[in-house]
Amino acid sequence: MRAGGSSVLRRLQLCGAPAVWRRLLSSSGPPWRLLFFGSDQFAVESLKLLTANRSSGGVVESLEVVTLSSDIPVKRFAQQNHLPLHSWPLGDLHGHFDVGVVVSFGCLLHESLINKFPYGILNVHPSLLPRWRGPAPVHHTIMHGDRVTGVTIMQIRPHRFDVGPILNQELHQVPENCTADELRAVLATKGAHLVRCRNIWYTMPLRTIWMGRTIKLLDFVGKCHISLSDERRKPVPGSLSYQKESNTLAVLCKDGWVGFKAVLLNKRLTAADFYNGYLHHTVKRGTPHQTAEGLFVSGKGVTEADQS
Repeated sequence: MRAGGSSVLRRLQLCGAPAVWRRLLSSSGPPWRLLFFGSDQFAVESLKLLTANRSSGGVVESLEVVTLSSDIPVKRFAQQNHLPLHSWPLGDLHGHFDVGVVVSFGCLLHESLINKFPYGILNVHPSLLPRWRGPAPVHHTIMHGDRVTGVTIMQIRPHRFDVGPILNQELHQVPENCTADELRAVLATKGAHLVRCRNIWYTMPLRTIWMGRTIKLLDFVGKCHISLSDERRKPVPGSLSYQKESNTLAVLCKDGWVGFKAVLLNKRLTAADFYNGYLHHTVKRGTPHQTAEGLFVSGKGVTEADQS
């Protein structure tokens, strides 16, 4: 991408749940606090990798588990690995969590619970949604002779099972004479690796403050390659540039620029709407934020002043 004369560089003051921003701004930043919901062996595969991820510099900072009260695989794994355990149905949820992960749980999560997670709840589902939404997707795949299936990572929405934005999918060719148990085992492994993938966490809505107002950055599109019209000014992590040609809002991270197609500021706005209605207007007004944009949170969690 190239930045034209309309590009705006602006420092974002990062707040709220800074873990996700530190993950974006620095590879050494702290990861997520997760609450895992699961029941059977399919769920255990994801829980295993997330548990191992805590000590490997990955996406998990802390991990607690919600499961049913009966003696089931997820409960046994949590006890064996000394993970904090909560029984379903939950009472008052104590502790602060960034994200929830649901894998083969079988219980509908109420809206009030979903809203306790600032960055939502992910679901690992063993089909290519929207096909075979609901219970027993692996059995439906085998019974109907599907030759291709896969795993879907989606973000949970209230009131219905397996309905929400799809964040990622991975296809799998179903071998001839494959049994449901064999297919379930393969998809459990694929789902575990997919939910652990760093790219999934980049797609979660990011919350920040711009000029004292809370916004969410939506529709992550990956890395951006841009050149600035003013090469003398070196942007810093947290700087923002509107790319008119692609209608993308680019944010500078420690390792480069990443793009978003929309923001949520009272209502959903495209990148163009946000630029035309807010960024462009503030530049014309000549507010102090035009050149002295304030503070940002570094990858080490230290608040630094603008040194430019």
